[in-house]
Amino acid sequence: MNEVWQVGDVKISRVVEMEVTGGTRFILPDATRDACKPYRWLHPHFMDENGNLVMSIHALVVETRERRIVVDTCIGNDKQRDIPAWSHLQTSFLADMKAAGYPREEIDTVLCTHLHVDHVGWNTMLVDGKWVPTFVNARYLVGEREWRYWDGLGSSDMLADSVRPVLDAGLLDFVSTSHRLCDEVSLEPTPGHTPGHVSVRISSNGRDALITGDCIHHPCQLTRTDWCSSADYDQAQARATREMLLERHAQSETLLIGTHFATPTAGYVKRREAGGYWLDTRVASSLA
Repeated sequence: MNEVWQVGDVKISRVVEMEVTGGTRFILPDATRDACKPYRWLHPHFMDENGNLVMSIHALVVETRERRIVVDTCIGNDKQRDIPAWSHLQTSFLADMKAAGYPREEIDTVLCTHLHVDHVGWNTMLVDGKWVPTFVNARYLVGEREWRYWDGLGSSDMLADSVRPVLDAGLLDFVSTSHRLCDEVSLEPTPGHTPGHVSVRISSNGRDALITGDCIHHPCQLTRTDWCSSADYDQAQARATREMLLERHAQSETLLIGTHFATPTAGYVKRREAGGYWLDTRVASSLA
């Protein structure tokens, strides 16, 4: 089920590649079933009755009056990945985007919050045995610091099949971590998960939203900010970034939209009397 949010004049639509229950321990090793069960606010949307976490992999389409921006492009079809459940996928993602009103030819901007395999996959598609840019009429934006880090590590499947083909096609632009895409959409540096990780700020007509990227993987990290991802480049920095973000937005009217949050994917950060925060998802979105 896709979700839609209206932030002033800006429409934000979620297009899901997959949503899964359980199997998340490799990402959040501290979030065991027994550890999660006491946080009942997570049930039923973000945790099942047995304490298994529910997570989503999806793209977010940000539509302004002048732009159609895809934030993060999931895993992609046909790609060899180390995680078996992510390898050689055959999903209906592009058809689902089109059904939501966003055929790939009508996207003008693709933004990657960072360069992990589940955020760059649909940058490209396999055509006649060759990886080619999926969004042929778009400029692709990647943080310059993020690119320097990954490029410095040398060759990888992710770069080879999902980033370099876009660079070779002349469609890739490197930007700062505070880059402004247009009047309503800008980047905010949220480092730690990766060196150049960014979140995405949407502001229109007095309304605000923030797309998290992976500085928060799962809503359980609102309550347990000390639960870090095994994929974090710098766990101490990632935790500090997360705590600063939550402190800034607690009790505010900024809509927090999680890049891996299951349905409902967005809500408002609230303080818990027992410590930490929770996500109030009531009346945050409409379903499409």
